[in-house]
Amino acid sequence: MVNNISHVAKIISTSKRVAFLTGAGISVGAGIPDFRSPGGMYKSLKPELLTATENQRNMMRLDPTSVVSTDIFYENQLCYLELRRPFILGLAEKKWKATLSHFFVRLCYDKGILQRLYTQNIDGLDYQTGIPDEKIVPVHGSLGIIKCEFCKSTSMTYDEFREEVKKNIKDIYNTEKDAPENSTPIPCRDCKKNGLKPATVLYGSQLPERFFESVQEDFPQNIDLMVVIGTSLTVGPANKLVQWVNASSPRIVVNDEKVGEFLGLYEDKARDYFVQGTCDHIFLELIQKLGWSEDLKKYQDLMAPQSVELIQKLDQNK
Repeated sequence: MVNNISHVAKIISTSKRVAFLTGAGISVGAGIPDFRSPGGMYKSLKPELLTATENQRNMMRLDPTSVVSTDIFYENQLCYLELRRPFILGLAEKKWKATLSHFFVRLCYDKGILQRLYTQNIDGLDYQTGIPDEKIVPVHGSLGIIKCEFCKSTSMTYDEFREEVKKNIKDIYNTEKDAPENSTPIPCRDCKKNGLKPATVLYGSQLPERFFESVQEDFPQNIDLMVVIGTSLTVGPANKLVQWVNASSPRIVVNDEKVGEFLGLYEDKARDYFVQGTCDHIFLELIQKLGWSEDLKKYQDLMAPQSVELIQKLDQNK
């Protein structure tokens, strides 16, 4: 059911062990496009621009997520690196900053109510908030660590890999004039195979052990509120968190469209809450209702410009 902000704020204020599940929508305010929405990375994918066989391009046309799958990567490293090139380079340059919504999770940590943040994002923005690493579970890995998909070697540093990508991988987005015209593989220094990439989880791969260890520790007994932010809830097993939480624990979904019905969300109108809108706008309003506005402002210098503008507009309208 759709609920007002005041009611949702009251639920948060009375919770003691909150788990978050976040998706690409929480980072849109940082300028990072999401994946499945119209105009998102998968919807706008152009296989013909990628270095691939025609068979691989057809796979991507049928299912755009195959561009980051084991089926294609094990045959051809270049598609993945061409797709991720701007993120690999941009992350090192700190092109993106955490949003107001990311810092809402930080405020929950400051208030002593954050049990765990399960993030499906690979952008690493959660770590910019200063939340301790043990509280963050990167469900699908991270762009910030370089690992060989085949031998699991971490022999190349992120900075070294970034330079190799800049030199060897073409720019399919046509934003960098000095990029090479054609892509060439980046072999692992240890096994010599073309398996080097950021330590993100490919479709068809096992999730990190840490995910399962944290789930066993947290669910169902140590969570009394589940908050879902900016995710389509279509990718498992992370989407199952909404089912694993204690049957008496409320579940709040913040998203621009209603998601998760097929997982049993909203069947219990006294338990499940859907708040529709842009993540940053919703969480700014929640922060006001909770009386956390001054707490938020101390992190303002660390936030994405769009988030800072929202806060400033709020102050001007007072």
